[in-house]
Amino acid sequence: MATEVQPDPIEQQPAEEAAEPTRKQRAKAAFAVQRSHAGARAKDWLATRDIDDVEIMQLAIQKKQDKHHQSIAQQERLAAQLHARFAVAKAQAEMNETQSNSGTLSRLAGDVAAAESKLEALRNTPVLAPNDREANSVRHSKRAGRAAAIAGGGLGSLSALGSAVEMTVNGQPLLLAAIGTAAGYGWYLVSRPFVDGQPAPTPITVQLATPINMTKPEVQAGQREFNAPPPPALTSEELEQALRNIGEVKPHEQIQILAVPQRDGDGNTTVVFDLPPRTTVAELKKKLPKLAGALGRDASMVDIEKAGNEVRTSLWMTDRDPFEDTRPSPLLKKPSQIDAWKDGVPVAWNKRGITIRLAINNQSYVIAGTTRSGKGVGASNLVVGASFDPRINLRIVAGKNNAEWNPYAKAGIASTYFKPDPARLLALLKALLADKDRRERDLDKLSKSKVVAPVIEQVGGLEILVIDELATYTRPGKPLREGILEALIELSAVAAGAGILMVLITQYPDVDVLPQALAMNCGARWAMRVENAIQSNAILGAGQAGGGRDASKFDPPRPGFGWLVNPFAGVTDLARSFDLDEDDRGEVTMLLEKAAKIREAAGRLAGQWDDPIEKHLLNATVLSSVAGGPKRDGTPGRNVFQLTPEQRQQMDACRGALKAMQDFDRDVAQLDEMAEFIGGSMTAERLGELLRAAGAGPTTKVTIESRGRVNGYRKDDVASALSFLEGA
Repeated sequence: MATEVQPDPIEQQPAEEAAEPTRKQRAKAAFAVQRSHAGARAKDWLATRDIDDVEIMQLAIQKKQDKHHQSIAQQERLAAQLHARFAVAKAQAEMNETQSNSGTLSRLAGDVAAAESKLEALRNTPVLAPNDREANSVRHSKRAGRAAAIAGGGLGSLSALGSAVEMTVNGQPLLLAAIGTAAGYGWYLVSRPFVDGQPAPTPITVQLATPINMTKPEVQAGQREFNAPPPPALTSEELEQALRNIGEVKPHEQIQILAVPQRDGDGNTTVVFDLPPRTTVAELKKKLPKLAGALGRDASMVDIEKAGNEVRTSLWMTDRDPFEDTRPSPLLKKPSQIDAWKDGVPVAWNKRGITIRLAINNQSYVIAGTTRSGKGVGASNLVVGASFDPRINLRIVAGKNNAEWNPYAKAGIASTYFKPDPARLLALLKALLADKDRRERDLDKLSKSKVVAPVIEQVGGLEILVIDELATYTRPGKPLREGILEALIELSAVAAGAGILMVLITQYPDVDVLPQALAMNCGARWAMRVENAIQSNAILGAGQAGGGRDASKFDPPRPGFGWLVNPFAGVTDLARSFDLDEDDRGEVTMLLEKAAKIREAAGRLAGQWDDPIEKHLLNATVLSSVAGGPKRDGTPGRNVFQLTPEQRQQMDACRGALKAMQDFDRDVAQLDEMAEFIGGSMTAERLGELLRAAGAGPTTKVTIESRGRVNGYRKDDVASALSFLEGA
């Protein structure tokens, strides 16, 4: 018989419901959750994850700027102290109160120069954008500061932590942390639910003081793979080793660094040092190409200047070609009157980016180079600049029949201007030689041996003869070549002291085009790209190519770039002309229009003054080339600038009548409608008088569709009268 299993009585009893957690248990569990939130938030805060990269970069920039300002202030104090010491030593030496000798003063002067050089370098050195290492350093400092606050502040710091996190996340100032928020509220802030890895708040857009490229550029072969600034371009050790490598400093000798290498934001490094007394700065200059090579640079990227005595050297070096990019003429920014005799004309810039100004003063000029070498732009800088000095009379002789030099005529700047005409050029040269004699007589009366600034206007101003494409007139076989060359050589030799100078432009700088007797009397010479060393020497002088100054070796050649012999600075160096365009941008015309206003106010526009040169040409050729002739296009004609006031009114009347017919779109018109079109005080009666006096004749019967058969003028008759008045 099966046995029936009876259930356990205890198991048959209903289970008791689970006991409710006590208040203490609930608080303990909640605190555990809060503590985990607070721990996660504290860990996140201590890691400075609440501060984004933009804010860190701002802090790094501010730190670098503060440090830079401190360095400048410290150097200013040092320079002031050295100045004071030098002044005291100098005063004591002059009063013989001490035994201070010249050596002590020289040493102090060197210290002052070095301090001033370093101070200037600091002032001109921009604060570079922080690199990754510097930004990370700022973040580490933040982390260390927060860890110290937690370690030393207990719950109070925890409260501050909560306030700081809350207010940073909300993008507000840390007000609660600053005033010491109560611990209870601080605990609430840090213990709120926290999700690890939650996205950071959207950073606030901030305009940084220094633009920073936060993107990592694509790395090219041979380039750095980090965004830190490049290392210093030069160290004292590298400089001394380079000098030893080229034999300028012997093994037992040393250089003395007076101003340590300073690198600016453009990658330029400047250092001032003393060579051993055995050599000089002039000797080092001869080895500049070798020194540049020893420094890993092209000769155009290194410059040497004397910085005081014969051994004190200022070396400048750059990391990129200083002539790579074009630069606009400074006149475009400030087109105002200049003193070309004293201050010179801005024409180019040198290696260091300094503007080169050529004075219109006792020197003639040669600008030469092959086609498209930029010689025309270089010449334009010189001639346009000269137009801003109303004391200069420009005589322009073109070598082509194009419109390159027409703007000088249209603006009334060119006292003389004509296109290729050997006979007229020879007449002009004879006129200038005759004027030289007149000027010398005036100088004799003024007790002067040559033109000086105070007597420029008394002798009639300065004469500048510009001959473009010289070969047009001086190549073998050209008409009147011998007479033209003879006159040019004589002018270059004896007329500069009388204030008569020349600007000779050629693309064929061969000795048969530019004889040595002519070139040697042109002190300022600009050799742009040429074909060979022979041509380069024809411009710069015999032997210059062998000494490294060879205009056929430019690599790469750039328009307007060449060797410039600057007699006013006593140097021959590389230079590139400013960019000055007429065909595309109309810059030459714009500048000449401004120069014309300056000249008009001074009474020196073409036709405003009694011009002895044009008088001579008029007597010799019966034609005038004042301002390019009657049509201002380089074609000589009747001397329109000698017309009477009545004749000028007749010209205006003819022009007004022709413009009216053009506006009416017909070849005939009546006096009343033309007078109404001209406007002002012009009446039909007065217009008829002027047209008859001009040579257009009386009115004749003409047919006008809207008026029928009436009395009027024909276009051809008025145009013929105007042509006569204009000298055509």
